Amino acid sequence: MLKFSKKHDYKGLLICVEGIDGSGKTTQLELLYSWLKSKKLDVLLTEWNSSELIANTTKKAKKKNLLSGRTFSLLHAVDFADRLERTIKPALKAGFIVLADRYFYTAFARDVARNVEATWVRNMYSFALEPDLTFYFDISPKDSLERICANRQPKFYEAGMDMKLSNNPYKSYIMFQNRIVEQYQEMVEEFDLIKIDALDSIHDKQKIMREKVTELLAKNKISIEK
Repeated sequence: MLKFSKKHDYKGLLICVEGIDGSGKTTQLELLYSWLKSKKLDVLLTEWNSSELIANTTKKAKKKNLLSGRTFSLLHAVDFADRLERTIKPALKAGFIVLADRYFYTAFARDVARNVEATWVRNMYSFALEPDLTFYFDISPKDSLERICANRQPKFYEAGMDMKLSNNPYKSYIMFQNRIVEQYQEMVEEFDLIKIDALDSIHDKQKIMREKVTELLAKNKISIEK
């Protein structure tokens, strides 16, 4: 399995959130971003699968259902590498706190859930920087599906329909996301992810995040306004 020899030595900090859709991680990261900005700190927010270099290719392939497990994995690895070099590293060098909505853990969970060999996936991301702090928002696929269906139907790849687990998109979603959650659960201990109950209140979840981030800032001698 992938092991890092050391943490990055940039002035900034890299903080990530992980979890399946409907876990509330994005909302919590945005709240954290606003809080850090209010403390007059330099903060940058970046999202998974957001590189302009590969975005159009991925969208076209998804529309035509052309993505195999490995192709999916390779496209996301290229996207990640571009975002790391163009966005994350420069910001860290400049002393920014970088907040990442999903990081390589997403690939480790999703790609393996698509039957891509774990060692192969992890070797692809061996160039990545180790985050300073990562939160994992834990939610069951059933609760996740209920939250998603309040606004929309599960998407084709999100439901793992390409895996042909079930012809029913809702059943397929539960089955596929269960595979992903299993991978996340294994990574909690392996990578020291901070596990947060996604069903807790917005206030309680944000309180935990701010406490952990405040500890990290103090450890790195970054002052924060009261």
